[in-house]
Amino acid sequence: MSWTEIVIEVAREQAEALSDALMEAGALSVSVEDADEGTEAERPLFGEPGMEPTEAAWDRSRVVALAEADAAHGGIVAAAAQAAGIPDVPAFTLREVTEQDWVRVTQSQFEPIHIGRRIWVVPSWHEAPDPDALVLELDPGLAFGTGSHPTTRLCMEWLEEHAPAGATVLDYGCGSGILAMVAEKLGAGTVCGVDIDPQAIESARYNAERNRCRIDYYLPEDFAQAKQSARFDVVVANILSNPLKLMAPMLSSRVAPGGRLVLSGVLARQAGEVIAAYAPFLPLSVWAEHEGWVALSGTAGLDDSR
Repeated sequence: MSWTEIVIEVAREQAEALSDALMEAGALSVSVEDADEGTEAERPLFGEPGMEPTEAAWDRSRVVALAEADAAHGGIVAAAAQAAGIPDVPAFTLREVTEQDWVRVTQSQFEPIHIGRRIWVVPSWHEAPDPDALVLELDPGLAFGTGSHPTTRLCMEWLEEHAPAGATVLDYGCGSGILAMVAEKLGAGTVCGVDIDPQAIESARYNAERNRCRIDYYLPEDFAQAKQSARFDVVVANILSNPLKLMAPMLSSRVAPGGRLVLSGVLARQAGEVIAAYAPFLPLSVWAEHEGWVALSGTAGLDDSR
């Protein structure tokens, strides 16, 4: 089986309607890209929870429809334009999509990742470069966290530098469970992970089993019931700045007296507002920065009576 991509450049206000119409006209899938990608006019389109963009399109949008190679491509575009209320059939180009072994292509994009001094994150189809290092076997999946993102790397490096031997650790917003597994392999005692996504919890439990880690994973409501007022020597949360600010009272309350709080998922320009949100509960400062992202950390007071 071979396929062809139909590439059409349209204005922002036409992108969504044309995309829907292309699917109705016989396209197998449709995506919308920034037509100015790779130029100075390229504009990122993303947002945090509560600040999502209202429209998944750009002023100059590139609509890419996948169709079978022997389909009537011109007919698909003409029918879609009519259905979308576009008076003139837009110009389009065709791109051949060659047959490939997509499993091998995907696997080739993920090599072992070296983090900190002795941590390796290794996909299952690779051998560990250093079997005596702290090795995590982890494949890319539905849940965030393979060590490739700067925020994950920052948190892993913090955990390695402050090896929580025997400590109780909470990984809030655990995703794939990678941070909880690093803490457990570094000698932590009780380790818990929490995530709002049931698929993330399923993925984290699977990854912990593969890596022979004893970690308890919970959805937030289950965690609140099971652990109630439990506090932890180390609380790490790699999420995003807006949720982190909203969770300041809750996350701070989970840090034991003299315990440490580590936050990431925060851009360098957002650090001040996150620090301010936690100031009434626990003092934070920038621990490290990598590629425009920061990790914040702070220590709860020994006489903390929260």
